[in-house]
Amino acid sequence: MTAIKHALQRDIFTPNDERLLSIVNVCKAGKKKRNCFLCATVTTERPVQVNVVKVKKSDKGDFYKRQTAWALRDLAVVDAKDAVKENPEFDLHFDKVYKWVASSTAEKNTFISCIWKLNQRYLRKKIDFINVSSQLLEELPKVAEESVPSGENQSVAGGDEEAVDEYQELNAREEQDIEIMMEGCEYAISNAEAFAEKLSRELQVLDGANIQSIMASEKQVNILMKLLDELSSYEEMLQSVKEQMDQISESNHLIHLSNTNNVKLLSEIEFLVNHMDLAKGHIKALQEGDLTSSRGIEACTNAADALLQCMNVALRPGHDMLHAVKEQQQRFSDLREQFARRLASHLNSVFVQQFTQTLLQLYNRSYSLSVPGHDQSSTLAQHSVELTLPNHHPFHRDLLRYAKLMEWLKNTDYGKYEGLTKNYMDYLSRLYEREIKDFFEVAKIKMTGTTKEGKKFATLPRKESAVKQETESLHGSSGKLTGSTSSLNKLSVQSSGSRRSQSSSLLDMGNMSASDLDVADRTKFDKIFEQVLSELEPLCLAEQDFISKFFKLQQHQSIPGTTNEAEEMDGGSLSRSYTSGGPQTVSSEKDMIRQMMTKIFRCIEPELNNLIALGDKIDSFNSLYMLVKMSHHVWTAQNVDPASFLSTTLGNVLVTVKRNFDKCISNQMKQMDEVKISKKSKVGILPFVAEFEEFAGLAESIFKNAERRGDLDKAYIKLIRAVFVSVEKVANESQKTPRDVVMMENFHHIFATLSRLKISCLESEKKEAKQKYTDHLQSYVIYSLGQPLEKLNHFFEGVEARVAQGIREEEVSYQLAFNKQELRKVIKEYPGKEVKKGLDNLYKKVDKHLCEEENLLQVVWHSMQDEFIRQYKHFEGLIARCYPGSGITMEFTIQDILDYCSSIAQSH
Repeated sequence: MTAIKHALQRDIFTPNDERLLSIVNVCKAGKKKRNCFLCATVTTERPVQVNVVKVKKSDKGDFYKRQTAWALRDLAVVDAKDAVKENPEFDLHFDKVYKWVASSTAEKNTFISCIWKLNQRYLRKKIDFINVSSQLLEELPKVAEESVPSGENQSVAGGDEEAVDEYQELNAREEQDIEIMMEGCEYAISNAEAFAEKLSRELQVLDGANIQSIMASEKQVNILMKLLDELSSYEEMLQSVKEQMDQISESNHLIHLSNTNNVKLLSEIEFLVNHMDLAKGHIKALQEGDLTSSRGIEACTNAADALLQCMNVALRPGHDMLHAVKEQQQRFSDLREQFARRLASHLNSVFVQQFTQTLLQLYNRSYSLSVPGHDQSSTLAQHSVELTLPNHHPFHRDLLRYAKLMEWLKNTDYGKYEGLTKNYMDYLSRLYEREIKDFFEVAKIKMTGTTKEGKKFATLPRKESAVKQETESLHGSSGKLTGSTSSLNKLSVQSSGSRRSQSSSLLDMGNMSASDLDVADRTKFDKIFEQVLSELEPLCLAEQDFISKFFKLQQHQSIPGTTNEAEEMDGGSLSRSYTSGGPQTVSSEKDMIRQMMTKIFRCIEPELNNLIALGDKIDSFNSLYMLVKMSHHVWTAQNVDPASFLSTTLGNVLVTVKRNFDKCISNQMKQMDEVKISKKSKVGILPFVAEFEEFAGLAESIFKNAERRGDLDKAYIKLIRAVFVSVEKVANESQKTPRDVVMMENFHHIFATLSRLKISCLESEKKEAKQKYTDHLQSYVIYSLGQPLEKLNHFFEGVEARVAQGIREEEVSYQLAFNKQELRKVIKEYPGKEVKKGLDNLYKKVDKHLCEEENLLQVVWHSMQDEFIRQYKHFEGLIARCYPGSGITMEFTIQDILDYCSSIAQSH
């Protein structure tokens, strides 16, 4: 290291007028080891500048180069990492933190010690040395700065750092005394030894004088000792005074302590009085407040909040041991229990009153249908107008006045809160079940227009006794909020039996053929189904919003735990969800709302499924309307809240609707497979082809801009492929009608249907249908034209066969069977009259083959005319090429063919 230090001083620092004081071999922490040197240097010129220089070997490794330099005044912190254990790592905090690892701990310590010394000597701003051993931080001797110029006390005149540490400059007073002494002796400068001897002699004289002076002061010493004895007596007197003052001070301290304790006691009393004293007005409101008026409810709410604040006050240590505090807490607890019981009883009475009023209205409506001699047509007319569900907004509005009190009850007495929640669900589930069942009965009557005679509400009990019985059961349960609901269940079963019987009677109706229903019937069903969904949706949303606000389930607090299965909400599951220590927490308040809604509206899903089943029985095509309407309402509900009761219920019903839709498609495909054709009559347009046209036209009108368009497209693909297969099957089995005619007519009908409806997913099938229609039209025309000119066709087929065998066209006339005489003989057999007669017979035959509804006779006849002319030209060409110069021609012309075809078409 000495050689490196010498080389660096010579090559790098001497040219820059710097002196190297310390060096350490380092590398950067955490990186690949690339060694360099950190050097502590000072400049030789004044004012002295202290630097930390980073020196690195060149890439070739033959010399050192100066890379980076930092001024020592910019160094803020030196961190040695560990002051006890040896650690080669250290950090230097300049403008940023530089982390280094020294080659040895000794080098690091030497370098840090040098930095510390340079900082102590040259810098006014001191550097922070952390995690550095105290042995490395040795103080330098203090130098009087007032006698040294500011520039000079920052320089080093020469020598190394050890010499600097031992040197100490004279201050101004010492310099002045030395100068005076040297002026008194002339040879002080020329003869230093003589001057030193003189100073030694004078020092001895001064020592002797000091001893004599001490001996002469013995008398004064005796006087001083006497004074000290007098002071000792004074001290004893002062000691007694001190004891008296200590007693006074202790007495003052006790008085001050007593005052402090009194102030603290007053503060505690004021705290208890201010926080645990309930106003008499609040107590009266809790005990006797009117819970029926708005003003009374507000007073009770304020009193309940004040009581809750008093009960929830954070007592200071020791307060709970005070007898008065215990009595006050017991009083608050009694008030809370008394008010909670009174509030729960009142709310339960409100539930019962609302249920009773609505129950009377429902019985009045139900008995209007069962009164003997009642005009059924007028009842149906009334129902056709009243396909609406009752509005519970007034009931919700009245109950929402108690929302804050319900929140208070939830926070103070979960048992009663649970009881009210359970009773509300019991009452409302019965109430909504009656309303919804009646509502769906009206919807079914409107769909079918009739009810089954003799079973209308036959098992209903007398109105007065039924209302009284059910009301008494509800009032009985209000006394015990967690009581059994078996009486309610029994009465519900009894009173709803007729509704179930009537619903089942409607579903027992036989299947009705879709052909017996017109568009008006389907439109009526669509409107009724849409009205049903439109009435159910706001009813559920309004009830859900009320439950959330009234039972304070949106507050993210602990709520009664329930099971995941909706069915377990029946018969006291809410009671089982509580433990003696308080409520259990479910996943979220949304789960509780959804489960309460499931209990209250448990009849919606089965009633919707029954209505869907009825609509499917009336007309299987109703599944298209239901799929579109139900999908739209599910989509709307999911946009509001994907996990809500309404969204879940409608989603479940949508699954049923989708199954019915798939069943409708499967039934149509099954009917295609089972179709049978008559052997005695022509086929014509097949029934399933016409049904597909009807289905596609209806579906396009229903699914316009619908969310479930993809389901329809998939059904289209299945149906059209089944139609294609079934048409081919029937055409192959047909005996009366030629196969080509069956294929031509039905694929023409399919092509026309797809062209009219413009169904984008069936573009390829439309092209295929057109191609099949064209191919079979051409096949039928060619086959039919071979019969009126049969011999002529056979002759020219033989000519073409000889040419195909390699005989030259002009040599065909030399063949015995195809010479000119044979040709003339064949041509003579087909004069104009015979040709016209043959075409007339062909027209009649084609007319017998084709059906009237597709109206393809003129199209086929025109195609035959074109094909006949093409054959005529083909025959003339063969005559010209194979019998050149013979002068043989057909006995009829193209114009004759046109005239024949036109007159035949007009005559028929």
